[in-house]
Amino acid sequence: MKQTEVLLQPNPNARIEEFVYEKLDRKAPSRMNNPELLGQYMIDAGNEFGPGTAYGNALIKCGETQKRIGAADRELIQTSAINFLTPLRNFIEGDYKTITKERKLLQNKRLDLDAAKTRLKKAKVAEARAAQLNTSQPEENNIMSEQEVRITQSEFDRQAEITRLLLEGISSTHAHHLRCLNDFVEAQMTYYAQCYQYMLDLQKQLGSFPSTFLSNNNQASTTPVQSVSSPSVLASASASLPSVSNSMVTSGLSELKSSSGSRKARVLYDYDAANSSELSLLADEVITVYSIPGMDSDWLMGERGNQKGKVPITYLELLN
Repeated sequence: MKQTEVLLQPNPNARIEEFVYEKLDRKAPSRMNNPELLGQYMIDAGNEFGPGTAYGNALIKCGETQKRIGAADRELIQTSAINFLTPLRNFIEGDYKTITKERKLLQNKRLDLDAAKTRLKKAKVAEARAAQLNTSQPEENNIMSEQEVRITQSEFDRQAEITRLLLEGISSTHAHHLRCLNDFVEAQMTYYAQCYQYMLDLQKQLGSFPSTFLSNNNQASTTPVQSVSSPSVLASASASLPSVSNSMVTSGLSELKSSSGSRKARVLYDYDAANSSELSLLADEVITVYSIPGMDSDWLMGERGNQKGKVPITYLELLN
């Protein structure tokens, strides 16, 4: 239970504050979590750079995604607290304490019963000796010991029945907590699926203008920065870099732009189309590309069989 609380709220000060407000029966003040704070700072910084700049626009998009992740994180904490932590805490602080108390009481009754049986055993030994001496005092002690054993045995049996009934309910408690555990796993699954989808959407948004990562004064950079999503993509990209120089690639693209013909091009990196006007690409595949009058200088038209759409120039290597 404690480690789940740590997982959902790593900040110990925040946990203490929530505990104090809970004991005071007051609602804790709402504060932004870490992803929401990061998102807000990114959005503020993006607005300072200017939403019209590539970097400022990208910061704003990243900030909005971070805030969505923060909202999903808040929902995970709330759902897990209601469906998993609260039932577990109620059991530990309620039924479990009762069971522990009754079991402890049963142990004490057993010790009392053992002690009474020991006294009865000693009384019988004393009675046997007294019989040889023709005295009656030990016999009276024997009667008292037998009565004590009957009383303590009755108390033990009653306490054993109470404890047994409580322990029999553990099986249904386990079934209930199993459902709660499934709810917790489902909440985590939903959270991670949401985060993955948010980041996937963000990657598509950033990938929709890879060649517009220019300097903030809107002057074109001589070396466009590629957007790489993972180490594996980086490795494949490094392995598939063209052997020709940047100037040769640029001149080949310029030549294609000025002509009305088409060329074969090899795809350098995977690319997911941001909308229906674009064509999704797979690394190392070969497609046909050509230019259309009036088209943005950073894009070409690509064809793969019956599929057609815009493709970013920086994802391509023209073939001879």
